[in-house]
Amino acid sequence: MLHLDGVSKQFGGLPALSEVSFSVPRGQLTALIGPNGAGKSTLINCITGVLQPTSGAVRLEGEEITSLPSHAIARCGVARTFQNLKLFERLTVLDNVLTGLTVEGGNSMMMAMLRLPYLRHRERRLKLRALEALDHFGLSDKAQWPASVMAYGDKKRLELARATVSQPQLLLLDEPVAGLNATETEAVACQLRRLRRAGQTLLLVEHDMELVMKLADQVVVLDSGCVIACGTPDEVQCNPRVLEAYLGRMDATA
Repeated sequence: MLHLDGVSKQFGGLPALSEVSFSVPRGQLTALIGPNGAGKSTLINCITGVLQPTSGAVRLEGEEITSLPSHAIARCGVARTFQNLKLFERLTVLDNVLTGLTVEGGNSMMMAMLRLPYLRHRERRLKLRALEALDHFGLSDKAQWPASVMAYGDKKRLELARATVSQPQLLLLDEPVAGLNATETEAVACQLRRLRRAGQTLLLVEHDMELVMKLADQVVVLDSGCVIACGTPDEVQCNPRVLEAYLGRMDATA
């Protein structure tokens, strides 16, 4: 589904990513882990067009998307969540999810002004899809709430609903359970299991090692911008470089 070939990113001459190469298999959950500052979020931003790699290539389904802007990559079927919540606080919960369908909503000002029947039918269809996504994440009863009044855990699930509503080919999740309690984390884990069973391809950035080891089919480990290990959860847990660079430090915080 996704292949990274020698992706590097520098800021002011300092390397944040160095020759990162790995693949994300179709229909599997790949976890990207590493210590703080390892370059995980930078890599997600390079994949989604928020940042342009200094060198290397990003390919989706064999087609290079390295130089495409974010909106074009979204139209290719890539969706994401953010490490820090990126919701429209003044919009309703339903309208926040509808923003995830922007790529399907058309872009003709004239058609929007004329309000032709087919346009009204399309809007109704998209609204039904948004309501269905809210129902999947247990938020349908809050559809008309302003996003600003929601609890933090509900906001995390809202961002997941918005990311999945377009039925993307590839879903990138940047720390989806950060800041959640054990009950909320398990609720998100159940949603991720459901997505994986449905055949969704996922790339998960996460510090919760218990969650990663339970869910991931493949684990890629970054340290100081370099890939130091790639394999199954069992293989990664036994890798001496991983234990030294990451897992050994996580005992008190994971």
